[in-house]
Amino acid sequence: MSTKTDIPWRQDREHRVAVLLFDRPAMFEMSVAIEVWGNDRTAQGVPYSELRMCSNDGPTLHLEGGFDLTVHHGLEALDWADTVVIPNGHRTTPGLEYDPQALHALTAAYERGARIISFCSGAFVLAATGLLDGSVATTHWTYAKQFQARYPSIEMKPDVLYTGSDRLFTSAGTSAAIDLCLHLVRQDWGAEVANTIARRMVVPPHRDGGQAQYVEQPMPVTDDVDGDLRAVLQWVEANLDRQLTVDELARRAAMTPRTFARRFKAATGTTPLQWILHQRVVVAQRMLETSTASVDEIAATIGFGSAAALRQHFTKIVGSTPSAYRATFSHAA
Repeated sequence: MSTKTDIPWRQDREHRVAVLLFDRPAMFEMSVAIEVWGNDRTAQGVPYSELRMCSNDGPTLHLEGGFDLTVHHGLEALDWADTVVIPNGHRTTPGLEYDPQALHALTAAYERGARIISFCSGAFVLAATGLLDGSVATTHWTYAKQFQARYPSIEMKPDVLYTGSDRLFTSAGTSAAIDLCLHLVRQDWGAEVANTIARRMVVPPHRDGGQAQYVEQPMPVTDDVDGDLRAVLQWVEANLDRQLTVDELARRAAMTPRTFARRFKAATGTTPLQWILHQRVVVAQRMLETSTASVDEIAATIGFGSAAALRQHFTKIVGSTPSAYRATFSHAA
């Protein structure tokens, strides 16, 4: 895949990377591995890697978009590799069984000492080997609940960009694959090499936050709640700037605080104060995206009282600071 030039320092041998593909591979995730490890950047001080695309479904794989890919290596490439990449794992259909030969080859590669990493839905394949049992993993946030239902022995971390330990790594969806690869490059060869690759890819060498900031968090549909609670929720949504208490909300619902809290949790799945906190953060997200109001102004508008309180709760729920979120998502004039 890559062609070696003169290396300006001694390297015992190339770093070997095998990319395991299934039919209909994800083009973006596959290309991330090629961009990070499949290009010769020894002239820029990057250690040399050799990359091989492999599949047990080949040699011809069909890609979305109406074209085919010819793969020149089979599962034997996993015996050769130092790092094995699983870009995706077919479509994440419930009950889908993965190729047992591929799973066996992945397990054998790991037992031999290889590092195995997955991008996006590739976590389903890695989980199917059993290697992740008792550990943590992530995947694209849209697949998180399905993953947790299928692999209950693995702790799902839906809010992070990547997870990893003991030579097993998983990333969230799409561009999080870049974050994981640069993290591994940084571990292997240091920050300077990771920064060199990041500059060539025109991406930040490290992103703050997690994928929680990309998850759709709509305001609740209050029409789905019983009438006596619905009126209270609608009132809260219009009065987030106030200092709200359970006692006040219970009075508005004509209930005791204990009854109100019980009914509220049964209807929404959370406590009144946690629900209010979440709604304040959702409104803060919208204001950061669509207005030029300062963080202090937003905090006052939605009842946080101070910018420090907004930053604390926003970062905990969204996984990013308000300023970083605005820099990424703002479309205000």
